[in-house]
Amino acid sequence: MSGRRLFRMYQDVLRRRPYLVQAVQTSVLMAAGDVIAQTGIEKIPLTSLDISRTIRFSSIGFFVIGPTFRVWYGILAKYVGSGGSPTVTIKKVLMDQLLFAPFILFVLLALIATLKGKNLQEVKEELRLNYKDVLLTSYTIWPWVQICNFYLVPLQYQVLLVQTIALFWNTYLSWKTQRKRDMMEKKVSELK
Repeated sequence: MSGRRLFRMYQDVLRRRPYLVQAVQTSVLMAAGDVIAQTGIEKIPLTSLDISRTIRFSSIGFFVIGPTFRVWYGILAKYVGSGGSPTVTIKKVLMDQLLFAPFILFVLLALIATLKGKNLQEVKEELRLNYKDVLLTSYTIWPWVQICNFYLVPLQYQVLLVQTIALFWNTYLSWKTQRKRDMMEKKVSELK
């Protein structure tokens, strides 16, 4: 099957089922980011992967991140505009980075902690440890990505572009949220 034919099939399914397609692609890319974090950064052998961690991360992509991004980009297109003018692009980027990014990162980090089985106090502690660093790091990457995305990419492909770039971002998030937990567990074991 040729790449062109595969892309046409993707476009057809995307047109018919935009939320489902974007939920699935986000889920797959978040799972891939977690696997890369575990094997490439944390040096965990493939045979020792924490599959439940990957499933948690992937589930957040499927049920929350993919659909939420699709709705958000639709809202931006409807209320700010869908043309690729510099003014529309800057407005979208500002709204995305000042309103949506802080919100979605908070939700994502809270969900990761909650799905790890953390209680409310532990979720608050993980947010205290990670939120500011993650948000500041996001501001070094995402405004530039979103300028290109909103200026050059048609609405139906914006989530795909963001989630493709997010493969690297998801790798970072997976590592970052796991690293803090590992450091806290090490401190607790040293105190015993």
